Amino acid sequence: MPDLKKIGAAIYGWVNERLDLEPMLEHARAKTVPVHKHTFWYYWGGISLCLFLVQVVTGILLMIYYRPGPDSYASVREITYEIHFGWLIRSLHAWAANLMVAAVFIHMFSVFFMKAYQKPREFGWWTGLALLGVCMVFGFSGYLLPMDELSFFATKVGLSIPGVMPGAEPVIAALVRAGPEVNDFTVQRFFALHVVVLPLLFIPLLAFHLFLVQKHGNAVPPSERLKPEAQRKSIPFFPNFALKDLAVWLIVVNVLALLAAFFPWQLGPQADLLKPAPIGIHPEWYFMNQFELLKVIGRFVPGVAGEVAGIGLFTAGMVLWALIPLYDTETAGGRRARRATYFGLFVLLSMLALTVYGYFDLK
Repeated sequence: MPDLKKIGAAIYGWVNERLDLEPMLEHARAKTVPVHKHTFWYYWGGISLCLFLVQVVTGILLMIYYRPGPDSYASVREITYEIHFGWLIRSLHAWAANLMVAAVFIHMFSVFFMKAYQKPREFGWWTGLALLGVCMVFGFSGYLLPMDELSFFATKVGLSIPGVMPGAEPVIAALVRAGPEVNDFTVQRFFALHVVVLPLLFIPLLAFHLFLVQKHGNAVPPSERLKPEAQRKSIPFFPNFALKDLAVWLIVVNVLALLAAFFPWQLGPQADLLKPAPIGIHPEWYFMNQFELLKVIGRFVPGVAGEVAGIGLFTAGMVLWALIPLYDTETAGGRRARRATYFGLFVLLSMLALTVYGYFDLK
């Protein structure tokens, strides 16, 4: 019987001699994770990463059979109804996409309310926001690819909104739609964006974001910062927190599998480019609050002026959200900290209210 420990030690010694793994292992051994009543929120970044990896694997499998362009709907229909377990892979991909956006939103708000954007973590905040933006474009570009009725008209509505801005329509027609209306060439461009351009943006951003998390560690909420150093608790990142994180990933994968198996992602009727949009067409849930904001403002300021005002208001809100680390600094004092918290609560409640109201306001 061979001595597995000796074999493992020999292999490790051979690899370590060439790659010098000891500094990385020492860093992993020395890294700790704070333990307090808010530790639960630390897992959401890892959950987002887990769901992204699921999408990478399932997306590669879907690419084998997907044909962008005139045959896009037929290829998705083939995947859903004819390819063995194709429906399951497609459902896993779609559910993982939606759950990932939800996990990133939860992660963002947990970072905000724990004030983990303060010095020296400003770049962690900004890269996280950039990752959220890319995630949402991932969702928007992937939504059109089946080219069924709902995805076609929702994309058509979504692209018409920024088109009201001065000078935007010619750019959208030339670069995004490849014509005056959404068509088969639009699908090809969205496919290239979805599987080539966005991954090239997302993966370096993700790597830099993870590097910053490793460099600065997990931030503690303000309530924990007030405690004396001796009263703060922590656990080693490896193996203690890493094993807990892995257990959470296992739970996420099980939940995802149950959703995909019992609530498979449906494929609607094929889009007819000549038909008018059906009643109740709406964007995906993570765009619903912006969509509803434009509708609400349009009731008070009708026409193009209302849409421009709505886009301007939303853009101003995003800029303020991104600049919060420069306003609520550690040295700024309690008043700014409270204002930042109230601003975060206002944004969170407004997004939830507009999203829920948007589904009741469909017509």
